[in-house]
Amino acid sequence: MVYEQLASAGSSAGGAVTGPDEAAITAAGLEKRYGKTAALRGASFQAKAGAVTALLGPNGAGKTTMIRILSTLLRSDAGTARVGGYDVAREPERVQAIIGLTGQSLSVDGKLSGPENLAMVGRLHRLPWPVVRARSARLIEAFGLGEAGKKAVKTYSGGMRRKLDLALSLIAEPPVLFLDEPTTGLDPSSRHALWDIIRGLVTQGTTVLLTTQQLAEADALASSIAFIDAGQVVATGTPAELKARAGQAQLDLIAATDADLARLTSALGGFTVARDGQRRAVRVALASNGTTGIGELSAITAAVAGTGARIERFWMHEPDLDDVYFQLTGHSRPAGPEDAA
Repeated sequence: MVYEQLASAGSSAGGAVTGPDEAAITAAGLEKRYGKTAALRGASFQAKAGAVTALLGPNGAGKTTMIRILSTLLRSDAGTARVGGYDVAREPERVQAIIGLTGQSLSVDGKLSGPENLAMVGRLHRLPWPVVRARSARLIEAFGLGEAGKKAVKTYSGGMRRKLDLALSLIAEPPVLFLDEPTTGLDPSSRHALWDIIRGLVTQGTTVLLTTQQLAEADALASSIAFIDAGQVVATGTPAELKARAGQAQLDLIAATDADLARLTSALGGFTVARDGQRRAVRVALASNGTTGIGELSAITAAVAGTGARIERFWMHEPDLDDVYFQLTGHSRPAGPEDAA
């Protein structure tokens, strides 16, 4: 199993520096400007040890800047940050010794093979050659890259290169791992395989800070989420907590004709209804989940059936992280059948 193969690849670098219930990553009031542009404006959040925390937000919100500061690649203009208990600005060498980083841009050397890339990075970390060799073999097997053998990485598929890039970040066995949009460009099969690997690492104690534009990915992996917008952290919580704040479940109905739409609107007048005449659509907001919501849904169904109105299609939409995103960024989510997916 991947979990067993990566047992030491995610948890043994120099011993844990934070306990399982402590914050492995802390950002407090971080600020960063590029000329007149403020990339971070007093951003603060925490990531618990031994868990996945997702940092989400629109393009340009400051996510990559945050990752670069926390991984010592960039200095903040103000504020403080600690990783594994070490101050990022004052103790960068100690931070570098306990982290791994997979950025948006691949760091693999296309002219070298997978094992050669791992060996190069291992030696850059000043690991003894027997350790490099053993860890490289274990990572190649765990990530399913053994069939590539000694082929140059430039012949690898995009998914294989991304897996190798993640393996490179693990060669030093870091207890803290930064993943900046790690599944960009992966096909669904490779993406889910990588999710499985990340879950396995976390079960072994690795702390993961993840940025992604795929909110379903954050929902699948993260136990906590920090939303960042315009350089500020605007909301934090578990996926369930954030989705509960996003609003109610909704039932959308598309009427066959304008007359059917009029019948639906009249029959559902006692419920919270939004009407879109152009699409012949009616949206009903359900009060709550559980037995109360089921009872209300039954009443709505009975009211619709009593009108004799013809319905082209209908779908239920439960609040998800997309709704949280649209709510926090001030945009409206378009209604459509894809909401039910």
